[in-house]
Amino acid sequence: MKMALHYLGRVEYASTLAAMQSFSAARTAQTPDQLWLCEHPPVFTQGLAGRSDHLLAPGAIAVVQTDRGGQVTYHGPGQLIAYPLIDLRRAGYFVKEYVYRLEEALLRTLNHYGVSGHRVAGAPGVYLRLRDPFGHALLAQRPQQRAPGSAAASPDFNGLGKIAALGIKISRHCAYHGVALNVAMDLSPYDRINPCGYMGLQAIDLSTIGLQVTCDEVAQVLGLNLCAILSP
Repeated sequence: MKMALHYLGRVEYASTLAAMQSFSAARTAQTPDQLWLCEHPPVFTQGLAGRSDHLLAPGAIAVVQTDRGGQVTYHGPGQLIAYPLIDLRRAGYFVKEYVYRLEEALLRTLNHYGVSGHRVAGAPGVYLRLRDPFGHALLAQRPQQRAPGSAAASPDFNGLGKIAALGIKISRHCAYHGVALNVAMDLSPYDRINPCGYMGLQAIDLSTIGLQVTCDEVAQVLGLNLCAILSP
C-alpha cells in the first residue's frame, strides 16, 4: 500500500499534533500510511520523559507538552519536519528497526548533498563532525556490537553537532511524530535548553556548513527517501 505524501507548509505544532493523534486513533488496518512534511513556528516540545530542568530559559517561546518519547527539543522556521504515520505491524518491522530506517533516510538525504551524517550509540538522531562535516571517517562512538554482559557506552558528543532529532509515539502498533532536520534556521533557541536532555550538546544546520538549500528542496529528497526506506 503506497504511502501518501502531504506537504503542509508552515503549520502550528499543537494543531498538527492534534491532527496526527486524530488520524492515528481513527485509522483501521486498511488505512493507507501517510507522510506529512512541514515546518513549525518557534516552539519547544517536551517529551513524555521530559524533565523541567532541561528547559533552561524558554522565554517567550511556548513550551508544549507532547506524547512522543524523549526530552525537550526545539522546532522553528528553517527546520524540516517529517511525520510518517505508519502501521508498523502491516509494514512488518518492530520499533528498533523503524528507528534505524528513519535515521537511514536522514543519512541518505544528507549524503545527497555530500554531507556525512553519523549515528551515536545510545543517542537517537543524526550528528555531524563539526570540523569535517563532509569527511567519511567512522565515529569511534558509532553503534557497535557489544560483548555479552558489557555495559553500554555513554554518548560522546565531543566535536559533534546534532543536525537531526528523532522522537516517536507508538499506539496500537501505529507510529506518529517523526524526525526534524535542521536546514537553515536560527539555532540560538537551542541555547535555552539542554537539547534532547544533553547538557552542552550543540545544534547545527546545513546553512552553517555552507549549503544554501531550502526546506522545500530538502523535503523533496527526504520525502522520497522516507517513502522508499519505510516501505514493507
